[in-house]
Amino acid sequence: MQPVLAVDHVAKRFGGLEAISDVSLELAPGSVLGVIGPNGSGKTTLINLLTGAYRPTKGSIRVGGTDTTRMAAHRIAALGVARTFQNPRVFTTLTVLQNLFMCEHQGIGRVGLSRLREDAEEWLRLVGLEQLSQRVASELSGGQQKLVEFARAMVRRPSIVLMDEPFAGVHLVIKKVLHDRIKDLSSRGETAFLIVSHEIPDLLDLSDAFVCMADGAVLAAGNPQAVCADEAVIDAYLGAPVGGQG
Repeated sequence: MQPVLAVDHVAKRFGGLEAISDVSLELAPGSVLGVIGPNGSGKTTLINLLTGAYRPTKGSIRVGGTDTTRMAAHRIAALGVARTFQNPRVFTTLTVLQNLFMCEHQGIGRVGLSRLREDAEEWLRLVGLEQLSQRVASELSGGQQKLVEFARAMVRRPSIVLMDEPFAGVHLVIKKVLHDRIKDLSSRGETAFLIVSHEIPDLLDLSDAFVCMADGAVLAAGNPQAVCADEAVIDAYLGAPVGGQG
């Protein structure tokens, strides 16, 4: 089965700093890949490369068989790549419902105007925000804004969603909503997720595979439990085996 995302020996330099070094990974349709590692290891830089915010210095990126290495960000988005941010980026002066309409306004919608409102209202129901649809987004909590951002991404019916620290600092109820929706979409094979997070228990619950990054490179990759038990990962990041002492 062809991967929906293939990263092949990608590197990124900023002047004399090599932020990403020879990173390769694949994302299968409907799978969930957890990306872990210490702060400054290149995880967010990787997402920025995948979305076209940055361009690789070396290597190639393919989305569904299409080479996106030098493609503009809006064209990559139109191929079905969506993202969320560690600090949610919502349109604070718009209502919750209007926020979900913005994907079409920006020319990256995939459903057409005739179905956009129906899908937007359905996604607000799925994330538990239907009663807040007419509330101005600035009035929502940070966790609720993360749900708005997630729903806005999903209205586009993406094949890939890149999530940067979605579980950080959110209420357990909101975390459960995100878990449930990610599990449902991935189990149906509709959407693949790459999730960057320090919340290891959340990633263990969701992920089919892990990648651990350190100093801009892939330190270990594969089965989540095996990656967490890898001595190099423990030394560089975890400090102790998951479930162990210390």
